[in-house]
Amino acid sequence: MPRSVNHVASRAKRKRILKLTKGYYGARKNVWTVAKNTWEKGLTYAFRDRRNKKRNFRALWIQRINAAARLEGMSYSRLMGALHANGIEINRKVLADLAVNHPEAFKAIVAKVK
Repeated sequence: MPRSVNHVASRAKRKRILKLTKGYYGARKNVWTVAKNTWEKGLTYAFRDRRNKKRNFRALWIQRINAAARLEGMSYSRLMGALHANGIEINRKVLADLAVNHPEAFKAIVAKVK
């Protein structure tokens, strides 16, 4: 009796991954083993960079807050220390948004903690 191989499923699996690698350069888009390896490595990069994205945004918020605080005659660390000491619970994302888009509101917060 001949060996039974499910060609339909294996071909579908290959087509699915080759479809995901569409647009890649050279053999990475159409050679099965190269495409599979590239796709798998891309998933590890995606996992890593979802975490790096959070880190980068936090750094950006801190830079924006620091720049706005220095215009008010305070450093970032003194401002954050004063906020915590006065019990003002406002996160860096919102504080950075206020510093960029609503400078008068940011000035009011700084004046409150001075």
